[in-house]
Amino acid sequence: MLYRPLGRTGLTVSEIGFGAASWWGKPQFSEAAAERLVHAAIDGGVTFFDTGASYCGGHAEPRLGRALKGRDASSLVIASKAGTFAAGGRIGRDFSPTAVVASAERSLRNLGLEVLPLLQLHGPAIAELTDDLRAALAGLKARGLVRALGVNSFDPAVIAHVTRLPDFDVVMVDYNVLRPEREPLIAEAAAAGKGVLAGMALAMGHTGWQVARLRAPRDLWYAARGLLRHRREVEQGARFGFLNRLAGMSGPQAALAYVLANPNVAGAVIGTTRPAHLAENLAASGLALPPAVMDRIRARQAGRLSG
Repeated sequence: MLYRPLGRTGLTVSEIGFGAASWWGKPQFSEAAAERLVHAAIDGGVTFFDTGASYCGGHAEPRLGRALKGRDASSLVIASKAGTFAAGGRIGRDFSPTAVVASAERSLRNLGLEVLPLLQLHGPAIAELTDDLRAALAGLKARGLVRALGVNSFDPAVIAHVTRLPDFDVVMVDYNVLRPEREPLIAEAAAAGKGVLAGMALAMGHTGWQVARLRAPRDLWYAARGLLRHRREVEQGARFGFLNRLAGMSGPQAALAYVLANPNVAGAVIGTTRPAHLAENLAASGLALPPAVMDRIRARQAGRLSG
């Protein structure tokens, strides 16, 4: 595993980060299996773990805390998110200073930490980034409860706005082979000293219809999510099926190598419920795409070729 600095935070993160979310955090997925994946990730060199207060109906964050119990977390960068919360099977929003501070304090308890290395606001609108909220976030830092602050957003306007705010140290964007248009934003954020994390680094498995490979009940959930909520990405991903036919690396490894070829990205976050898939993803650290493959990716992104 290789490691990169997270902007100017003073933190260093593994190139591949573990996303404690989605099916991994649901009660239907075995607690023991979820714990084994976390331990395997740590043993494989992963130091960055990403979760959120609202993930998996509120189950993901405390599950990650239980999985970390008994492990030395001093070298780990644990990130959680505030501003959204689980509410009766739906996601609620509250970016008021009081709610965000309470969420951060609850995250510390759920995760069994005294200090949260990274707290990110989860999908805020620009109007929600008020002076009062920013003062409350600064207060969390001053109290020693949070080390770094960030914003996780897939809205380019929000990321551009946050890049100009000195309050925030990190941005997490949706960057993958289907999102080359994020590259100028990433460069701008990095130039401003922000650490940049790539969420959705595997494009949710949409490259080459990977999402349609059904091997277990959990795959039905991922397929339904992709086809119902991200159909456009599924259709775009069909153009990148060639990544699954490369010599010397798998499709997921190639997708991660693309993201990590960007020197302004500190780490790529992946999610998985299978040990073999985890090992495959971790092995992507340090891999480089041949120039001809990168050229082919760029051609697909530009729409010059299809199939």
